[in-house]
Amino acid sequence: KVAATIGNAKATLVVQQEHGSLDAYLWGLVGGAPVQNSFREPGEIPAETPVARAMSKDLKGRGFRFVGPTICYAFMQATGMVNDHVIACFRWAEIAATVRTGRP
Repeated sequence: KVAATIGNAKATLVVQQEHGSLDAYLWGLVGGAPVQNSFREPGEIPAETPVARAMSKDLKGRGFRFVGPTICYAFMQATGMVNDHVIACFRWAEIAATVRTGRP
């Protein structure tokens, strides 16, 4: 895992050269704004999506390791690239409002 971390750091430097930052590259995959999902039940939330699969494939092609589609989707959830709160959750509406206004 140490070798993978070093390799990922080197691959990140290349992404920064190409896109200006890792942040710009990753957010570009979702059009620069969080994906607003509208799940009604927790069981509807997927473990991966086409965007996560595309992210994984591209990252692997750039030499990143430990970036499967499930890990990529979990990253997207954890960093706010997708709103996977169910619509009955109070956080879903709060996040949706933030996405619309562009303010936290």
